[in-house]
Amino acid sequence: MEGYLALMIPIIAMMIPIVAIWTKHQQKLAEMQIGSTAEQTAEKAAQYATHIQRLEDRVQVLERIVTDRGYDIATQIEALRDQRRVDEGMGVPLGLEKKERV
Repeated sequence: MEGYLALMIPIIAMMIPIVAIWTKHQQKLAEMQIGSTAEQTAEKAAQYATHIQRLEDRVQVLERIVTDRGYDIATQIEALRDQRRVDEGMGVPLGLEKKERV
């Protein structure tokens, strides 16, 4: 039994620095993971901010159309739809014909 105890003391003494090194390594890995997560969160926040800005811009256009007394709402909405079709390459808007050059 004494031989067993004499053998365990140096083994335990050598294990203490190994555990300390392993713990420090685990801490660094955790810090790296936190940094990565923070970066991903920042990217998603930027994407959401861009999306929200686009929605706010669209709402402002709609508010302007509704509150402007000089325009017919239905005509404005159709004009926006027609412009969207042209922008997306879907062809000529309804109500506009292609003019042939003479």
